[in-house]
Amino acid sequence: MLKKYFLNNKKRNFSTASIWIKGGSDLDSVGKKGINKILSSLLTRGCEGFNNFTLSEYIESYGAELNQEVFEDGISISIKSLNEHFTKLCPLLELIINQPTLLEIEFQKVKKSSINSIKKDKENPFNICFDNWRRIVYSNHPYAFNTNGNVNDVTKITYEDVLLEFKNFKSRNKYLISNNLEINGVSIETLEKKPLEGKSRTIKPDLSPNDRFDFKTNNSNQTIIMMGDQTCSRRSSEYLPLKVLESYLSYGMSAALFKLFREKHGITYDLGVYYPIRNGNAPFLIYLSVSNKQALFAFELLSILWRNLLFKPLTDGEIFLAKEKLKGSFLLGNQSVDEILQNKIQLISYGISPISEIDLNSQIEEISSLDILKLTNRYFSKPFLSISGNEKICLEISKSWKKNF
Repeated sequence: MLKKYFLNNKKRNFSTASIWIKGGSDLDSVGKKGINKILSSLLTRGCEGFNNFTLSEYIESYGAELNQEVFEDGISISIKSLNEHFTKLCPLLELIINQPTLLEIEFQKVKKSSINSIKKDKENPFNICFDNWRRIVYSNHPYAFNTNGNVNDVTKITYEDVLLEFKNFKSRNKYLISNNLEINGVSIETLEKKPLEGKSRTIKPDLSPNDRFDFKTNNSNQTIIMMGDQTCSRRSSEYLPLKVLESYLSYGMSAALFKLFREKHGITYDLGVYYPIRNGNAPFLIYLSVSNKQALFAFELLSILWRNLLFKPLTDGEIFLAKEKLKGSFLLGNQSVDEILQNKIQLISYGISPISEIDLNSQIEEISSLDILKLTNRYFSKPFLSISGNEKICLEISKSWKKNF
């Protein structure tokens, strides 16, 4: 069943429609990791009345864009065009999800592309470190796996497997949103406001430092460090306080990470926080990359910062600035219609009613330093650490890790 919504945005000269299908790589079965990525790519390679080439030519003839992406808990397919062409192009979305051609020759192309993409990802130590972090944090949970799958599983996926997965796909809940009123949907402004959930329950046991640490060696002069844990669902009332913490740590040149690692010590190539929107317990991690020479020192700095997050509440000035930067980031995200629609339809699929900017700012203002301190102790008292680097350096960091965490 496809539920339709519209956002009565100010008039633009283009229209966008986006479909969110509930369930992405989290529905990949054991031994078939990556099958929903293959299916998603295959859906957009032909539908009733169009083969791969004619579909592409038809869309391009109107200067339009067709995009698809797989997430851990959903699949997004969108189309964008000038207003005058939208009524000709929007119906393609329903054809793509309901009547795709799913040709075997196209399946072979998509499968080969998936394998090549996975192999390319494995060439990057950053991706290796992140995949390793997810594995030790989430164990056998669906969030432990890359949405692209792995080479062993993808190699074994057959055409018949994908056809069977499509039968499952047809029964999933689907949501369409557009800034064009002609879709005859429900205005999101009329949706009933629902309260967020309280505390999220973690899905991992209490583990020792050894079980919360792993490393992969690389032969470069770069050490990558990732430290964090799983937190809460986007449906949780704890989501926004964690966003304020993310803002404090990583938003702009006034961020705690930038001031400590770049401004004061100048030792990092790359650093930041990864905290995506998820239907389940979302990952929250600090990542940084440094030279091998500075790796142990960088980890010592990170350890001090981490302990401060557990024991020292943010000052009034720090939390005020973090809130203002977070509000600014939401405003920046609202400049793109595509991003607005994607975010809102994703929230609706999670059972959350999108709220106005005024309500959002009001909720942010109510967050206190004590709220954040409680969450850091709830979620980050026993973090997980993944490293990619020289073996000797990784073992040195391991000694410090066991001593401090």
